[in-house]
Amino acid sequence: MNRLGRLWHGLQHPDWPAVGKKWGYRGLMFVNCTCAVHLFADHVGFIHVVSGPSMVPTMSVNGECVVEQRWIKPEHLKRGDLVTFVSPLDPRRAVCKRLIGLPGDVICVDPTGQLAPSTEHVVVPKGHVWVSGDNAELSRDSRHYGPLSMALIKGKLVARIWPWRDRGWFRNNFTYIDE
Repeated sequence: MNRLGRLWHGLQHPDWPAVGKKWGYRGLMFVNCTCAVHLFADHVGFIHVVSGPSMVPTMSVNGECVVEQRWIKPEHLKRGDLVTFVSPLDPRRAVCKRLIGLPGDVICVDPTGQLAPSTEHVVVPKGHVWVSGDNAELSRDSRHYGPLSMALIKGKLVARIWPWRDRGWFRNNFTYIDE
C-alpha cells in the first residue's frame, strides 16, 4: 500500500484511543502553559500598553509598551517610583502614577494651587502613599482622592520597550529634600 493509501485508510479507520491520547495530551499541555502564563503575569511581571496625558513627559500620550514588575513589597517602594495600582475611582481600571509620599511624610496637597491652596499640607497615614501624575494639569491623582492605600498597589514600572528609540530603564530621579 502506498503512502497516500495508508493516509486514506487512516482517515477512514482512525485509531480512536491513540487520537484521544494525542489530543488529550496536547490539551493538557495547552492548559498547563496557559496557567503558567497567567501566574507569571499576576505575580512576577507583565508587558502593558500605557497611554494618556497624565504622565507626560515621562510617557507619551499615544501609548508605550512598558514592563511592569509585580513581584514587589509595597514597603520597599521609594519616592519617585512609577507604580501601578487599581484606581480608587474606578476599580476596573489600572492606573500608573509617580509615588511622591510614603507613610508619615508631610505632603503639599496641591503645589499648583488649582485644587487646594498651595499652603495646605497633609500627613500620609500608615499603610498609604501619595501619588501624582507628572502632568499635574491633566492628572487625577491623590489631589483628587487623597492618600492611596498600599493594598491597591499592583506593581512598579521598570522599563520602556516601545517605541524602540525610547527603550530603556525607568530611572528614579526623585530629589527628596529633608529639613
